[in-house]
Amino acid sequence: VLQKGLKENFADAEVSVVDCPDLTQEPFNFPAKGICGKPRIADVGGVPYLIPVVQKEKVYDLNTVANDIELPGAFILGAGAASSKILGVNAELIPVVQTKSEKKPAVNGSYIAQINPVDKGCLLEKYSSKYTDCEFGLLANLYASEGQPGKVIEVKANGRTGELNFVSCLRQILEKHYGEKPVGMGGTFIIQKGKAKIHIMPPEFSACPLNTDEDVNNWLKFFEMKAPLICQPVIVSRDPGFDLRLEHTHCFSHHGEGGHYHQDTSPDSVRYLGYLLPAELLFRIDRPPETHLVGRD
Repeated sequence: VLQKGLKENFADAEVSVVDCPDLTQEPFNFPAKGICGKPRIADVGGVPYLIPVVQKEKVYDLNTVANDIELPGAFILGAGAASSKILGVNAELIPVVQTKSEKKPAVNGSYIAQINPVDKGCLLEKYSSKYTDCEFGLLANLYASEGQPGKVIEVKANGRTGELNFVSCLRQILEKHYGEKPVGMGGTFIIQKGKAKIHIMPPEFSACPLNTDEDVNNWLKFFEMKAPLICQPVIVSRDPGFDLRLEHTHCFSHHGEGGHYHQDTSPDSVRYLGYLLPAELLFRIDRPPETHLVGRD
């Protein structure tokens, strides 16, 4: 299904089932070897807690989430907002966490991407270089598993010919094929070559309400960042009525760039390599009582 669909959007695409590479190795350097074992997706909080006006009291903990999704000790990847309570500013969180279990403390391999106060560029830091917690704020889309080795779906796509970004393309392929049945996937992919459009939220929350997508885009800071970028997507083909964010991808690198992935900006030369797995369960945690569709791109 994925290969057929990707070939409509990329010059070259190949999808196969392979053994998950050891993700503790370069370029990932994750705290777990794989993305297999009881795979599940959690959508926590939501954009309505950020816009139109921020609700700073919305703070969560990845260790608690692991218990909530009935997988204590889960290895969690995904995309979310950092806790402004901890950082003192607003920032993008790239969660990469082996949560705590009865036998082991948590290993936090996450990154934070924020606007550098000095030059207004990207400041990407290892979370554990400054903080010891596993908190996040407002919203997160998370893929969780036991972090085990096993069979995964390897996706290779080179040379983008269509308009859709890599993640949207995967999601729409699934939606088109499976229709009413929601299919969720997560894992990791690398933009091996090329450049990408990435945003980072400003350090200050907006004082005036952000009521439209245009308001949000004027508030966000956009950058063109270079490969290699290691990205953590969470995808659900369609919303079965839980007010989900259907796709959300954050990325980090080893050259100081990272944030929220929108699209590659070098379609001719771009190369994607991904390792993904369908999730078995979906958990919706702290769904916003009042909602809207602004700012979900």
